[in-house]
Amino acid sequence: MAPRSVIADARDVRRASELIELGARLQVLESETALSRERLLRLYKEIQGRSPPKGMLPFSTDWFVTWMPNIHASLFMGIYQNVIQASELDEIDAIIKTYRLYLEQCTVSSQEIVLSLTRAWRLVKFVDAGMLRTVPCTRCAGQFVAHTHDLHDGYVCGLCHMPSRAGKTKAAKEAVAAADMPLDLRRVH
Repeated sequence: MAPRSVIADARDVRRASELIELGARLQVLESETALSRERLLRLYKEIQGRSPPKGMLPFSTDWFVTWMPNIHASLFMGIYQNVIQASELDEIDAIIKTYRLYLEQCTVSSQEIVLSLTRAWRLVKFVDAGMLRTVPCTRCAGQFVAHTHDLHDGYVCGLCHMPSRAGKTKAAKEAVAAADMPLDLRRVH
């Protein structure tokens, strides 16, 4: 049988590889594996064919409670909580599995992928830290991500009470414009 450090190293390489394939930032890899920064950089370049992006990780809970990100964050958390309850996976492996399921759901329902793996990881960390939590909508009973210390009596989710500008994004306008375009012009775009 292989020594414990070899097994742990192989597990970390597998996790790092999966995280890189899913678009994780270097800071996530450093936090979730025991691999050196230099090794993670080499692995990232090998898998992605480029250096990892630089800069700080997003650190605001406010992004998760805005309309579209909230819907996707709530979907992710619902899947994540079910994965955690139904399995004995480590937290990071549950995040990886949940993120794959989230991507699959977005693909099946033809939805834009709003939540990056790094944001999904950060969301779980915010929930673990008690900064965010899920609260039930009083209309549909779905569970939605909200600030922990906000008042939640009578909470109505963004799906039951859509903001007036909901869905009026640049991508939505382009999709409508493409649908209205004659077929021979669509092939050019």
